[in-house]
Amino acid sequence: MDRGTVLVVEDEQHLADLYTDYLGERYEVRTAYSGREAIEMLADDLDVVLLDRRMPVVSGNEVLAAIEEDGYECRVAMVTAVDPDFDIIDLGVDDYLVKPVSQKALLEVVDRLLTITEYSERLQELTSKKLKRNVLQVEKRESELHESERYAELEAEIDRLEQTLNDLSEDLSEEDLIGNH
Repeated sequence: MDRGTVLVVEDEQHLADLYTDYLGERYEVRTAYSGREAIEMLADDLDVVLLDRRMPVVSGNEVLAAIEEDGYECRVAMVTAVDPDFDIIDLGVDDYLVKPVSQKALLEVVDRLLTITEYSERLQELTSKKLKRNVLQVEKRESELHESERYAELEAEIDRLEQTLNDLSEDLSEEDLIGNH
């Protein structure tokens, strides 16, 4: 199963290569050694960007701005030596890790961000299906609903999605879930 595509953006080559090695067994990993290279590597198939904040020429903040301006729907975690300050409130990032960062911490943040994305997508799908079910319940007679194979499939899909969301929510914190409702 493809668990996701991660872009590591780090100007210190040894750290970029280390992070790539940390994540490479579990994910498809691409590596950018500068902010400029990262902007060139942005693509619709990226799921998570691990972004160094302080880089020469093109900073992590500028890469983040490019992600937002171009409408890429990926999760972003800053992985940086810059201690967080109140300015992170306005940053469009999903997480903020202060170096040094362990393999365990990187894997956990990528896993969590991918789970949040999947939860959000399944929740949106469930909401759409429930709205359709509600319209049918208002517009059709009870006997028509019971006789319809397509309606039964819709009910089964709603049940499956509710179970999937329940399973995913077990891997997420209350804060993760609040941000997706």
